[in-house]
Amino acid sequence: MLLQKATLLLLSPSVVERADLRVENGVVVARAKNLRPKKNEETIDLAGKFIMPGMVNAHTHLYSALARGMSAPKQLPKDFLEILKKIWWKLDESLDEESIYYSALVGSIEAVKYGTTTIVDHHASPNCINGSLDIIKKAMSVVGSRGVLCYETTDRGGRKRRDAGLQENERFVTENANNAYFRGMIGAHASFTLNDDTLVALSELAGMYNVGVHIHAAEDRVDIEDAFKRSGVDIVKRLETLGVLTHKSILAHCVHLSKRQLTTIQKSGAWLVHNPRSNMNNAVGYAPLDWFRRNSALGTDGFPADMFEESKLGFFRNQESSHKVEFTRLPKMLQSGQKLVSSFFQREFGTLDAGSVADLIVLDYVPPTPLNASNLLGHF
Repeated sequence: MLLQKATLLLLSPSVVERADLRVENGVVVARAKNLRPKKNEETIDLAGKFIMPGMVNAHTHLYSALARGMSAPKQLPKDFLEILKKIWWKLDESLDEESIYYSALVGSIEAVKYGTTTIVDHHASPNCINGSLDIIKKAMSVVGSRGVLCYETTDRGGRKRRDAGLQENERFVTENANNAYFRGMIGAHASFTLNDDTLVALSELAGMYNVGVHIHAAEDRVDIEDAFKRSGVDIVKRLETLGVLTHKSILAHCVHLSKRQLTTIQKSGAWLVHNPRSNMNNAVGYAPLDWFRRNSALGTDGFPADMFEESKLGFFRNQESSHKVEFTRLPKMLQSGQKLVSSFFQREFGTLDAGSVADLIVLDYVPPTPLNASNLLGHF
């Protein structure tokens, strides 16, 4: 198809450019002004509209779509660990094949409505582990979304469930190694629910297939305190020693880490994913965004995949933090998600150049003041 007369937008570096895009087989093949239609080519007039690369949700849990309207516990949770025990661990233990499918379907439909075309999902269903990632893949395929999927391996349910989680991750990674729409990672819950031997097994799998470990890290202080009790070292040292920190690993949250610890993570090439709405909801604290340098992206951690909303609320909440960043940081973290996805699919995402994957969104926006590259992020 030929997309004509739109204004192209990129967040980092900022680009505002009037141009046409030609798309063939899901890839941008030409970007220029006044491209002439080819014979039998679908042509869409997008005058007055804006085109951007589709958003990436770099850490979420699609099954949390089922939490909406869920009854609150009779006794409200007092802390983060009680939130897990009284809400999320009850929900994930109730999941079966049907609920996994429909939660993934609803979550993926919402994501596309919000302009999110790729989802990095972190799944858990302790009573329905085997084949669970295929169920999510099937639902997302109906919608047309891309996904980087993993199963949240943990020791909290015993050795049998742990082994099933390891096997589900390995199976999905190997079966989707060359899939154009889906890739796998090695999923892990968090340091405080994982024994040393399990973390080593997860790291070895990730190394074997060059995919990285996807894990929650330092979301709450319970994770920090547990690492010292288990190993006598801080959580980052524990993860580093046991092989979790690699160039394709994803560490979600990283709220309670020092500048030194974050530097160690970033030197390894691992990714930091900030989840502001979830952190606010669970009252776990502020992530030190001024110490999030390279390889940092945004996720929703189970909230709907509205990355516009995530970046906006993330900035407003950051304004109340002692770790303030410039307002341009959150949109730039959004575009970093494209770089993350590119590393998994080994294709170029998010540039709008010829050769870039054409996961595109079209926006209606009437700017009340002039819009150009110098003020794009303010409009955003």
